[in-house]
Amino acid sequence: MKALLPTGRPDDMVVLGDTEEPRPASDEALVKVEAFSVNRGEVFRLYSPQPGPRPDWRPGKDIAGLVVQAAADGSGPRAGQRVVGHPPGGGWAEYAAVGTDALAVLPDGVSSIRAAALPLAGLTALRLLRTTGCVSGHPLLLTGASGGVGHYLTELAIGAGAEVTAVTATPERGKRLAEFGATVVHDLADARGPFHTVLESVGGASTARALSLLRPRGTLIWFGQASREPAELSFFEFFKGPRSGTVRHFHYEHFDEAFAPDLAALVRLVANDRLHPEIGRLCGWQDTAATLNDLRDRRITGNAVLTIGQ
Repeated sequence: MKALLPTGRPDDMVVLGDTEEPRPASDEALVKVEAFSVNRGEVFRLYSPQPGPRPDWRPGKDIAGLVVQAAADGSGPRAGQRVVGHPPGGGWAEYAAVGTDALAVLPDGVSSIRAAALPLAGLTALRLLRTTGCVSGHPLLLTGASGGVGHYLTELAIGAGAEVTAVTATPERGKRLAEFGATVVHDLADARGPFHTVLESVGGASTARALSLLRPRGTLIWFGQASREPAELSFFEFFKGPRSGTVRHFHYEHFDEAFAPDLAALVRLVANDRLHPEIGRLCGWQDTAATLNDLRDRRITGNAVLTIGQ
């Protein structure tokens, strides 16, 4: 079968080549991939020259397509059902083996293109919002808000009653967030705190600045480092701001629950017109290398989705 394979080169990160079709384990279904999305984490893993990805590693965590072989143990979707999946890798290919605990069936009203944009970004947003607790009526600050996670998180948080301030680099990157009802700013200095919760995903100097906008006994949740610069905190400076508060680290995989129920919840929200994937780039998978470069350089707003055989 055809698959996108890492090259180890920073400006031409993948190439379309031949590899063996996966052999599913007993609790895995074989999915014919129709569309997949790419994420910045995958981009940086491909782009980093040291240590770089393992020789046997293939990218691809967000897919949607058709089950052509159901799991041998009888779990999960049946053959012929359309699904969205979140495998640990190998999804940028014509076929992918996906554990049934990371698959959700798609209704007729949700296309493979929209579904492919859901898994990593949607799971992160859903579980991050769950981690913050009740947000109804609370002011919430979100940095680095113009990516896939930021769009989902903003829409979900506003739907739950939060007052969201979203930080984006430019007005264009914040346009859709403003339509959701967020207050959009382009510099943390323009954010009007204090905030009950700060969701920080930029790193570098942004983390300390965002922390200073926290209200006393508020919570900052750090979930990303889009700037690729380590966060630096001075607790002497901290006492000039909120004086007391909680700093937490979040990763969407640090949950005991399987992905399947949350994927199904995201699909229901999309089907019921309560969640709207923001697809900033849609193209065929022959354009993956160029898309990876544009995603790395922040030239894509929201999610990038690529189709196979369409």
